[in-house]
Amino acid sequence: MNYYEHTLIARQNLSQKDVEEVEKKYTTLINENSGKVLKVEKWGLLNFKRKIKNYTKGYYLHYKMEGDSKTLEEIKNKTKLDNNIVRYLTVRYKKLDLKTEYFTKNKS
Repeated sequence: MNYYEHTLIARQNLSQKDVEEVEKKYTTLINENSGKVLKVEKWGLLNFKRKIKNYTKGYYLHYKMEGDSKTLEEIKNKTKLDNNIVRYLTVRYKKLDLKTEYFTKNKS
């Protein structure tokens, strides 16, 4: 099994309920295809530097997971067909950092 970080950007005009459904959908998809979700980070609604498909913002969901080629192929196929997803990126790692969260609000 290899370690991956998979980031999804959902459309800006989705309701909070729809964003939660997208998160559950991809968590279930990963777990059912010989993968394991280690952590999910919800980065929230962030601005784009440039427009992507006429959108200026998007909801970011970041998965830290382990899986194999079957898992990645299934995620890629489902993401291409999903109209709620604007962009996605998957990066392979030798070791994952599960402690650091880059988009959290400071409590000070």
